Amino acid sequence: MKKIVSILILMSIFSCHTKPQQNVLLEDGISTDLALYRKKQISNIVYHLKFNIPLKKEIPILSELKINLEVHDFEHPLYLDFNEDTSLLKKVLVNGDIILINHQKEHLIIDKDYLKKGTNTITIKFNAGELSLNRSGDYLYTLLVPDRASTLFPCFDQPNLKATYTLDITAPKDWKVLCGAPLQLEENQGDYIRHLYKPSDRMSTYLFSFVSGVFEESVCKPGTMEMKLLYRENNKSKINASLNEIFKLHQQSIDFLEDYTQQKFPFQKIDFVSIPGFQYGGMEHVGAIQYREASLFLDSTATQSQKLNRVKLIAHETSHMWFGNLVTMEWFNDVWLKEVFANFIADKIAKPSFPNVNHDLQFMVTHYPSAYNEDRTKGTNPIRQKLDNLKNAGSLYGAIIYDKAPIMMRQLEAVVGEDGFKKGIRNYIKTYANDNATWNDLVVLLDKETDIDLKQWSSVWVNKSGRPIITDNIEYFDGKITSFQISQKAEDGSNNIWPQSFDIGLVYKDSLHITSIQLKDRKTNIKSLIGLPKPKAIIYNYNGIGYGIFPLKNSDSKISQIHNDVARGYAFINLYENMLNNNISPQATFNELLEGLKNEKNELIIRLIVNEISNVFWKCFSNEQRDNILPSFEKSLRNSLHKDLTPGIKKTIFNLYKNIAYSEKGKDYLYAIWNKSKKLINLNLNEVDYTNIATKLAIYNHHKVDEILEKAKSDITNIDRQKEFDFMLPSLSNDESIRDAFMTSLSSPANREKEYWTLLALDNIHHPLRQKSAIKHLRLCLDLLEEIQLTGDIFFPKNWLNSSVGNYSSKEAFKIVETFLKEHPKLNPTLKNKLLQSTDGLYRFNKMNN
Repeated sequence: MKKIVSILILMSIFSCHTKPQQNVLLEDGISTDLALYRKKQISNIVYHLKFNIPLKKEIPILSELKINLEVHDFEHPLYLDFNEDTSLLKKVLVNGDIILINHQKEHLIIDKDYLKKGTNTITIKFNAGELSLNRSGDYLYTLLVPDRASTLFPCFDQPNLKATYTLDITAPKDWKVLCGAPLQLEENQGDYIRHLYKPSDRMSTYLFSFVSGVFEESVCKPGTMEMKLLYRENNKSKINASLNEIFKLHQQSIDFLEDYTQQKFPFQKIDFVSIPGFQYGGMEHVGAIQYREASLFLDSTATQSQKLNRVKLIAHETSHMWFGNLVTMEWFNDVWLKEVFANFIADKIAKPSFPNVNHDLQFMVTHYPSAYNEDRTKGTNPIRQKLDNLKNAGSLYGAIIYDKAPIMMRQLEAVVGEDGFKKGIRNYIKTYANDNATWNDLVVLLDKETDIDLKQWSSVWVNKSGRPIITDNIEYFDGKITSFQISQKAEDGSNNIWPQSFDIGLVYKDSLHITSIQLKDRKTNIKSLIGLPKPKAIIYNYNGIGYGIFPLKNSDSKISQIHNDVARGYAFINLYENMLNNNISPQATFNELLEGLKNEKNELIIRLIVNEISNVFWKCFSNEQRDNILPSFEKSLRNSLHKDLTPGIKKTIFNLYKNIAYSEKGKDYLYAIWNKSKKLINLNLNEVDYTNIATKLAIYNHHKVDEILEKAKSDITNIDRQKEFDFMLPSLSNDESIRDAFMTSLSSPANREKEYWTLLALDNIHHPLRQKSAIKHLRLCLDLLEEIQLTGDIFFPKNWLNSSVGNYSSKEAFKIVETFLKEHPKLNPTLKNKLLQSTDGLYRFNKMNN
């Protein structure tokens, strides 16, 4: 009996010991431990995928997957990622034998007893997951970044397990199909056509994609490769003005990148598709780039800024073929690395296409306001963030990655030198081609090109968040400078110091003295300025390279009087940032911006001023203050609209007028332009512009709103834009109960599938003029946040907040947010940061008014 008891005790101990050991890697998502283990456990992965796409979106997509791979380690089971319901899994075979389906915690588990050392084959019959399979009535597309491939099919959904794919898609006969590999054969199957593709290049799972649906097709060979574009745009003016340009811009980008990296285009093909209402501007899928259709197709009314944005978008996604697709980050904590290079290189590519544009100015107005918009907040984050599980990877994306990182990279290029920097980048591409790399891998290569300790340099720029506040202490005697000291401190109260360089300009009556400053310490004495006469004004960050908040030293002169475009542009940025830090009043800021708008001739700076003055008007002023300011504000803009301005500038100013003209006189003026009884010289409007005017007139409660919306709908010629307008109509209604019902309907993920449409509708409902009735929905918007992170794409949670609570500046909204945070002390930290980023203005404006 004792022997039996002893055996039972030993068995119990053994069982307790081994069970956790067997499942130690099993948790929701993909942990770093699982990713590290699988990297050594398996290799040589090949996915063979079959999808049978039915005509009706309600019918499941019957699918089959065969995985060939080599297994080297049997310490743990083989975990495939499948973040969908178990019921979608129909049959699993391992090396020809049917096994029981074991699906737990988002993983399909293959016990090691079914596997063998070396080559294994796993076959899975399943219904495709729908979360990231964006299905509309007559088209669909996959969007699998960062960890959404596992919501479509079972896979190893981590970036450092690259694989090849063979794709076999059967789709309705009238549908086009596009994926990341060349077509091998097409086979007629009655009402359907089978499309079989050759093996793809090696890629990470997040870069796998396919698109299928009713599209038009255009093929062109602008260089050595033939390119294909699928599109749904039907406006002939846009098509004729855009098709050749789209192909040309892709080829220009390829030519630049091949020269810059000394690496030929690294994949078998480059095709692309434009998608109505696409969630992002673009996505860099290997061989099948996806774009938002409205960003690609422009007509003769497009402004210079719109054209420049298109060039940069195409250059950005093409750059990813090298930076991200060829050389991929090891883990998504370095996702910023691919994005910073795409933006950084895109800025270089854009220069030849726009020789008359000041590209230093363009870089500044594109990146600095957006970077500051997050980096000034309590929810900011470092460029390189920690990531313990890929399920949280989507929350890493934001303006810090897309806008602060290029600013950092430009400072790094200045530190290393342009030639040394380029040499380091070429070595990086050559060393890690078709593989994965980390930021530290790049630093090692760049370190060889400079005497600067880049590890120390990047410890603040890359691994720390926030920005410096720059102050000065200047002493004068007998009208001359006797001491000039510049200090910096971290805005967040930390001890961080940002080594950086920038210029300052000392303005005199008839001259300008520019000095380059190198900040390395907390305090820096500028000895070169001692003895110079006291200046009329001091313009900080004259060359627009420095990063932080700088002193306001222009009290004796207007910003609009600064002659240098970059210096003038940054002065407006610095003015706005100082306002948010309570160093200057909103009214004084508004007056300076309005003065600048009246005198400015540069379209890029006008766009900057328009964004800033709109924010001040809608978020810094009370309803009463806005009503008092509005008549003179509208009049000033109308006067500008009747001046002889370039089309781009006139359209930018008109868009500002459209966004603020809610007075009766303003509505009448807008209505006259909308019904074309009033025409302005050089104001070129297209169908989308007229639709946008109609939506503003609805929000402003024009007395003919029903007639306006009905005509606006009938004037839309594109079926996808008609569907978008139908979706938004309830949000435009002047019946509060209809708006309320629509807002409530967004509780269902099915009603948020078109994220771009949803955000437009949210902005309509939570417009400042409607916040008295809409504020009751703020708590719902906050309560849905965690679900939205699970069901939405990577930018959706932040954009959801921006389009709802981010529109508010009232004390009541402030209390709702504060109450929510107190009631959710364990809110996912990354989501809390997104909320703090979106409500930074709400907190600051309430502080201003207390």
